[in-house]
Amino acid sequence: MTTNEYIEQAEQYILHTYNRFQIVLENGDGVHLYDADQKEYLDFAAGIAVFALGYNHPGYNNALKNQIDKIIHTSNLYYNIPSIEAAKKLVEASGMDKAFFTNSGTEAIEGAIKVARKYAFTRDGHTDHEMIAMNHSFHGRSLGALSITGNPHYQEAFQPLIGGVKFADFNDLESVKAQITDKTCAIIFEPVQGEGGIYPATQEFMTGIRQICDEKDILLIFDEIQCGMGRTGELFSWMHYGVKPDVMTCAKALGCGVPVGAFVLNEKTAKASLVAGDHGTTYGGNPFACAAVSKVFDIYKEEKIVEHVQEIAPYLERRLDELVSKYSFIKCRRGKGLMQGLEIEGDGVTVGQIVNTAIENGLLIISAGSNVLRFVPPLVITKGDIDEMMTKLERSLKKYE
Repeated sequence: MTTNEYIEQAEQYILHTYNRFQIVLENGDGVHLYDADQKEYLDFAAGIAVFALGYNHPGYNNALKNQIDKIIHTSNLYYNIPSIEAAKKLVEASGMDKAFFTNSGTEAIEGAIKVARKYAFTRDGHTDHEMIAMNHSFHGRSLGALSITGNPHYQEAFQPLIGGVKFADFNDLESVKAQITDKTCAIIFEPVQGEGGIYPATQEFMTGIRQICDEKDILLIFDEIQCGMGRTGELFSWMHYGVKPDVMTCAKALGCGVPVGAFVLNEKTAKASLVAGDHGTTYGGNPFACAAVSKVFDIYKEEKIVEHVQEIAPYLERRLDELVSKYSFIKCRRGKGLMQGLEIEGDGVTVGQIVNTAIENGLLIISAGSNVLRFVPPLVITKGDIDEMMTKLERSLKKYE
């Protein structure tokens, strides 16, 4: 079948909830993807920060092939070895105490919301508690996750959402303080806002929120779904700040392509929140998904992935800064590690136009917010890959110069 025939068939049978780019991807190798016509693309999107190890990693592939030959699924009515191994590695790597595996980042957020509500209920027996989330945040598409996503555009058609959610401004400590009441049970945010435009938290904000939560027995929840798993140069981005959460959600690169997420709790929160019967999942923590998680942690350690990000990220930053200096419609660069954004501001050029032109030139990049080019490549990229990206991107930008 041709690319157009595949696309026509997709539109016939798949619910149109995505305005997809007009390419059909078929296979990948390293940091490159190939479409159905075998055109090559340099991938600086990584499945939206998922494929941290690149494509066709032999150790990762073999671990999954081996697990398929053993057992793919049982049930959480029984223990399974990969989930035990994966939980141990996740807990030890994060410095937390208990893990719960889910099928996705959105489900991890749902679990974190339930943890916060149950923790507060256990404390005082009330069910009218409130959470504080951030404007311009993104936490997922389910009703619970939408309720704490600070973007009315995503919410308006699906009202009423869950109640008891207030919104504050990211990196504005006074804005958060103004929303706190005796009913506040949790504060949740991304240490680096992703969909909102690649905004890292400030040290003052992180430290201040932690202090407030400690003083008032409020749970601090960090959404590390996109910014975690080494992307910013620490295994989890809160580690840059020395500010530890009570609950952390993760997904995306946690499984490097296999659908899996998790929420992780400290001992205090685990003891006073969910117990048997409070939460569950059919597929979460199954042997296949957890074999992926376990192997990802092994590869991160063996190949020093986080250390590599620390070494390569400054080069990406320098090359992107060259574009800021060169093109008047690129306002600034911001980000951490291999989670970077270029803010576009100018007449006659939009992020969408640049993304589409880049695709024509064999480069996959994506947007964040309404005017930011987002760079979230596989964490294994080299200086050569960055140079290739710059060549393809400049070829695309010159059209709008």
